[in-house]
Amino acid sequence: MDKTARDAQCREPNRKTMQSWKAGYQETGTSGLVGGSQKPGLATGEGAGSLPNFTYLETREGWLYLAGVLDVYSRRIVGWSMSEQHDTSLVQTALQMALLQRKPGAGLIHHSDRGSEYASTRYQMLLHEHQIQVSMSKKGDCYDNAMIESFWATLKKECAETSVFSSRNEAKRTIFEYIEVYYHRKRRHSSLGYLSPVEYEKQGTQTDGAYS
Repeated sequence: MDKTARDAQCREPNRKTMQSWKAGYQETGTSGLVGGSQKPGLATGEGAGSLPNFTYLETREGWLYLAGVLDVYSRRIVGWSMSEQHDTSLVQTALQMALLQRKPGAGLIHHSDRGSEYASTRYQMLLHEHQIQVSMSKKGDCYDNAMIESFWATLKKECAETSVFSSRNEAKRTIFEYIEVYYHRKRRHSSLGYLSPVEYEKQGTQTDGAYS
């Protein structure tokens, strides 16, 4: 697929409904992941939540790995990174971007799977330095990360389902545009009252002056 066709596909994604986070998800006491019930996760502190995870995309040059950190409150991807390698540096770069953008206070709940990248000493030290509360899924339990897994599925369906990227650079450009231009600012979510993540956060700012 040429660049023009691929860009058009990202701007006008498939309209089929994706399975979304269920409002009735029960709080575990450690993860604090109750969809839509918290203030902006990486902007507040105690009681807020973030979900990190990574996925991969096929290119003709090989795999491109994409790590992200999702804010539970607004479904915004507040940190992300891309690399040829899936290692601690990949996920740590995404977390550092999230921390830089949101500057969370102590008590943020950070829920991940038990992958070696998230369990590594370097990653855990970064969480500890920022007084972030660590929560990890039970072995074999994938449901806690359903929200960000749903985002990966949506991204792949709307941007990368029908063809292979010609290069990693093409994939990086396309994913950047999808996340920063379309998903954050234009894509509406039923769980957010049919607002985009940016619109939802602005609405929260208007109703509560403590958030920015």
